[in-house]
Amino acid sequence: MAYAKTATRLKGSFIHQLLVIAICLISYQNVVALHVPHKTTQTSSTSELATPPRSRTFEPIEIPPAVIPHYPFPGKSLPPMYPSFPKTYDPVLTGRCPVNFSVISSITEKTASDCTRSLSTVVGNVICCPQFNSLLHIFQGFYSNRSDTLVLQSAVADDCFRDIISILASKGANSSIAGLCSVKSSNLTGGSCPVKDIGTFEKIVNTSKLLESCSTVDSLKECCRPVCQPAISEAALLISGIKTALGGKNIVGVPNEIDTLSDCKGVVYSWIARKLEFDDANSAFRLLSSCKVNKVCPLEFKQPLEVVNACRNFAVPSPSCCSSLNAYIAGIQKQMLITNRQAIICAAAFGFMLQKAGVMTNVYELCDVDLKDFSLQAYGQEAGCLLRSYPADLVYDNSTGFSFTCDLNDNIAAPWPSSSTVTSLTLCAPEMSLPALPTSEILGNYSCPRGGADLLVPILLFFVSILF
Repeated sequence: MAYAKTATRLKGSFIHQLLVIAICLISYQNVVALHVPHKTTQTSSTSELATPPRSRTFEPIEIPPAVIPHYPFPGKSLPPMYPSFPKTYDPVLTGRCPVNFSVISSITEKTASDCTRSLSTVVGNVICCPQFNSLLHIFQGFYSNRSDTLVLQSAVADDCFRDIISILASKGANSSIAGLCSVKSSNLTGGSCPVKDIGTFEKIVNTSKLLESCSTVDSLKECCRPVCQPAISEAALLISGIKTALGGKNIVGVPNEIDTLSDCKGVVYSWIARKLEFDDANSAFRLLSSCKVNKVCPLEFKQPLEVVNACRNFAVPSPSCCSSLNAYIAGIQKQMLITNRQAIICAAAFGFMLQKAGVMTNVYELCDVDLKDFSLQAYGQEAGCLLRSYPADLVYDNSTGFSFTCDLNDNIAAPWPSSSTVTSLTLCAPEMSLPALPTSEILGNYSCPRGGADLLVPILLFFVSILF
């Protein structure tokens, strides 16, 4: 079956165009690892090229530290993503948290690395905060092993939370991580959830079903065809008592009820963490977080008045329109690193804002706006980085420093919304059987640079199951 038929079944001209582009480009995707060096001893020419990939596989391209110029203003604060290594020291603990933190050192080390002081603000939404929340769930479950309750008392929670922050800060993490991630010590107490002890929890909840659903979270399916998420929600609803209070009607709309459900979800996470190995629990919680963060655009858009005034009446490339649009997007870029899925949503959301204000022409196409333009640019260069939609971590190396992996670093055009509302945008394929895959004869109908029929089968399956 031809590509055009395959794309048509995935609904809409936007998905059609994006699918064709993805099939052509994902085969030749360059996954770039941006390394933050420990120390540069000399200033190198910025024209020095990074080491090219050794093969056509999905291996990262190593960018040597010499490529990054020496920062000439030591008296001023460093710009985002600039080489910076926080000092480590011995933490000062309260002595009132009855936990041996060395037992969960692997998780605290990972969290400190993911929330390193120099990069935490730009990777907070995608990497740091999801990992910090995972650490708190694991700590809460670990603490429950010494008692018959799944939560901490308020006084103990305050002390333990303070110790956790101190330990992370001593390992180089941002000491303001709690504010960055909007987390408080009360998150460890179960809040207003009426069920907090293990005995009652296991009498009310079908724990075997819950454990089976969440012990191994499928990274390919969970975000679009969830198994663990509904199991957690069901358990939280049962122990909240809300369903019983409403006479069996599953209706939640009162703010107090929403808060109670959220608190009860924390209790459910604690029980799951209690049953799983630390690394298994961390992997599961990070995957669940990635499903959540990739559903929304984390960027803040100010009213684009200058863009609207410059682009409203243009149907052809205009220097004033493109200049205004590029200046606006340059401001957005400074906010944070985002994932490939978030970039699609952000581009559609901003396009919808422009359409609502009267800009009906596809200015993304006219001004060559790409998906990576919505994410932070590496070291002030035109090298936007889109993180993978799957959980990622910052990696520390004594010789090269911190690094992370970029995804979709190619020039993939930003999608211009084709309808009057952005709410219809979905990155999950509908429930359907895949159509017949294209043959080598049909391949000639679409020109994919350096393409080959032998690569299209796994790429199409990967694209449909992952990106959508």
